[in-house]
Amino acid sequence: MAPSRLDARPIGPQHPRIRELLALRKDASAGRIMVEGGWEHDQLLDTPTTIETFIYCPEAGDARTADVAARVAARATEAYRISEKLLARLSRRGRPDGLISIARLPVWQPDDFSFDESSLVLVADGVEYAGNLGTLIRTVDACRADCLVLTSRRARLTHPTVYAASRGMVLTTPVLEFDTIPDAAEWLRRHEFDVHLADPSATGSYRATAYRGRPTAFVVGSEGGGLSRTWHQQGFQAVSIPMLGQADSLNVALSAGILLFEARAHKEGW
Repeated sequence: MAPSRLDARPIGPQHPRIRELLALRKDASAGRIMVEGGWEHDQLLDTPTTIETFIYCPEAGDARTADVAARVAARATEAYRISEKLLARLSRRGRPDGLISIARLPVWQPDDFSFDESSLVLVADGVEYAGNLGTLIRTVDACRADCLVLTSRRARLTHPTVYAASRGMVLTTPVLEFDTIPDAAEWLRRHEFDVHLADPSATGSYRATAYRGRPTAFVVGSEGGGLSRTWHQQGFQAVSIPMLGQADSLNVALSAGILLFEARAHKEGW
């Protein structure tokens, strides 16, 4: 029987892959993301994602994590062992279980898509926080929207928090990014979308539209500044979610979920 890849000699803090992983923790990456933890690796194994590097500390895990580690190591391009001391330096978790990978995110292009009247797209403008970006990705998946479009992005897709907040859906949910807002708006027009800007100050309710007959897109703004003025200059109508208490707005991901599921309900005849 061939020796397990998990029996390889441990590597230390000066190894190139360790330096690479430390850079990933700071988001210095090019289309790659740090994946850490048992359920995170279960999600990873359920996708065709390329696993470039797997790093494992057997002392930190249990029988279950050992099984996951063996499966990840068999698929990864490279597999290494590390000490508990080095794991503590690399881990982002309070109680690490010894599983860390570097995975490559899928790449999506605007021409990869075709749409029909059942289609839904979420546009997120100026999202600042990785947790919110991950939750938006998870929401897009949950309502079976076609993709997430990013404009004026500040949070990075490659931030490890995006993976956790999306429950791994960042590996399977199409995400597009446009250099400018007019480029994104033109792409939506070219595909004949009805576009609705989420604006708490708008007079039109999000429930006043049937969301049928054409593809539907919602544009949500940043956590602090709301929608860019440039989006308001594109000629699209604005809708609001009524605020019945003292708060003047909702979290961006919660707003997106309300809007997307309302449109999906109309399109599916729920």
